[in-house]
Amino acid sequence: MIKLINVGKQFGDHWAVRDLNIEVNKGEIFGFLGPNGAGKTTTIKMMSGLLKPSSGQILVDSHDIVKDPISAKSIIGYIPDKGFLYEKLKGREFLDFVAALYKMDAKYTERKIDEMATTFSIKGILNELIENYSAGMKQRLVFAAALLHDPVVLLIDEPIIGLDPKGVIMLKKLLRELALSGLTVFMATHSILLAEELCSSIGIINEGKLIALGAKEKFSGDGRKLEDFFLRITEEQNCSDG
Repeated sequence: MIKLINVGKQFGDHWAVRDLNIEVNKGEIFGFLGPNGAGKTTTIKMMSGLLKPSSGQILVDSHDIVKDPISAKSIIGYIPDKGFLYEKLKGREFLDFVAALYKMDAKYTERKIDEMATTFSIKGILNELIENYSAGMKQRLVFAAALLHDPVVLLIDEPIIGLDPKGVIMLKKLLRELALSGLTVFMATHSILLAEELCSSIGIINEGKLIALGAKEKFSGDGRKLEDFFLRITEEQNCSDG
């Protein structure tokens, strides 16, 4: 469903990401972990089409994100680390705007907006200006917008920013259900506990390089903690590079 083949991104003389090779299967929740500045957001932005890779190829359901961006983006839902919302619009107006971008049928859009509003418990505020939403409600609206067009791949950069405990529980339940229905999730997060709880496979990036990749059980379970593995492997790389 998702393939990154020798993917790299260069800014001037600096390689922010280099030689990434990752494959994520349909219905899988993939956790992408790394310290600050490791290259997680750069990778997500390349996968979403916001940044062009300097090298390599990114395929989303066999669509090349560079050569066939319209087809690739039409099946991707993207949740950035800092969601951009038009705060002078009402929530429903914003969702209508997103639906129009994807050329969704009007009647289906109406039903889908009601469905998303119920799922994310924002029905009561859809007719209020977004500028009056709390941070958590804004994040829920961002999720609703990303899922509105029934994507087959969901890219998430830090999913729980702004969400209260109830919102986090709701989100975890939803992501599990979506994965079971066939949605493929690529999730970059600082929360090792969230990745350990949700993800079936893990990739760890540090200083732009993929330093671990595999099924979650490879790194945790039987008394082992993913957090311990993460700290050890990133520290080992930092020592070897130093």
